[in-house]
Amino acid sequence: MGNAHPTDGNYREVLDKSKSMDEKISVAEYVEQMAMLLDLQLKPEHRTGVIENFGRIKAIARLVNEFPLPDNIEISPIFEP
Repeated sequence: MGNAHPTDGNYREVLDKSKSMDEKISVAEYVEQMAMLLDLQLKPEHRTGVIENFGRIKAIARLVNEFPLPDNIEISPIFEP
């Protein structure tokens, strides 16, 4: 995916590709692969809870990523609520 940035012209293309990747891997597979990559010893009794929470995170992230923004939006260097 490279270093795509929201101001780059290819950013939406990268997002479209990530949507198709999203459908290719399950949350359980993601948790297992990340645990292996990070060398985390995920206990069997915690596995189901971790997978459920990542499922929730995925749903929240989808809402954020699918929120429509105009193409000419500027990135704010400082967060001001």
